[in-house]
Amino acid sequence: MTAPVVNAHTHVYSGLAPLGLPAPEIAPETFVQILERVWWRLDRALDAAALAASAELYVAEAVALGCAGLIDHHESPRFIDGSLDVIADACDRFGMPAVVCYGATERNDGRDEARRGLAECARFARANRRPGVRVAVGLHASFTVSDDTIAEAAALARELDTVLHVHVAEDGADVADARARGYDGVIDRLARLDALVPGSIFAHGVHLTADEVRRCDAAGVWLVQNPRSNRGNRVGYPAALAASSRVALGTDGYPAAMTDERAALAEEAAAHADDPTRVAARPDAGAALLAERFGGPVAPPDAAARARAAAALDDIRGRARQAATTLWARMRQL
Repeated sequence: MTAPVVNAHTHVYSGLAPLGLPAPEIAPETFVQILERVWWRLDRALDAAALAASAELYVAEAVALGCAGLIDHHESPRFIDGSLDVIADACDRFGMPAVVCYGATERNDGRDEARRGLAECARFARANRRPGVRVAVGLHASFTVSDDTIAEAAALARELDTVLHVHVAEDGADVADARARGYDGVIDRLARLDALVPGSIFAHGVHLTADEVRRCDAAGVWLVQNPRSNRGNRVGYPAALAASSRVALGTDGYPAAMTDERAALAEEAAAHADDPTRVAARPDAGAALLAERFGGPVAPPDAAARARAAAALDDIRGRARQAATTLWARMRQL
């Protein structure tokens, strides 16, 4: 039997998306337009009830699928305070080891929004008593935040003795933004703002160079492949990640079917990499990443937990469909 694999970067808030997520009225042509017309509208529509339904469904399915742990990156701009408790409660209920964060951003309400996102990470870090859940400090992506917010996030991560979790160079727009601000690229920007916090989690890295990847590796930063999402969003294949020894596998909000994710990675590597045998993600890397955050190896949900989750799924999906109908109606109004 294949060893369980940790989902090293996901978005639990997207758990309802397979239940009829509305298509945008105008089809997006770029990655940023996909964010603006789909995912940023979804996260603005989230309230406590919708997030609870999404988290319950996503985590239960992840346990039933045999996923060994979740590293979540969350955003719900109209429901920030207390949002991490909703996700953590779902993980705790099903025995799913997890690292959670709120992805601070300035894209809706400027610096005040970013401060509230960072405050949610700090609040949760100080209040959480769930032994199976840890916290990181999140940033959505560098192109949605100012230098001040990046510096504050890095300082907070060190204060809380944790790490950053950030989307990095998922699309060329992130690189172009960093250069427009006077930096050589995203990694140069993060480095000059003292944000290469050891142990941090940089998701995607599609448009990083091999030198940038080696710089992350030397700093002890993890990079996370998300092949199904990268393929779906047409952002490219991150061949340069082969230059790192610290590359894990994530789904970026797709269901936590890690066997499917590994198959997609092999397909993408065969299609795009110079050397397809160098698949840039070890099966055990996510477990090593999770162990760093917990201070030692973390046991995945056991067989009994998987059976309980599988048995509860019909009821959970029924509640999720009801919540999704309400969420889609609210989303269409945005």
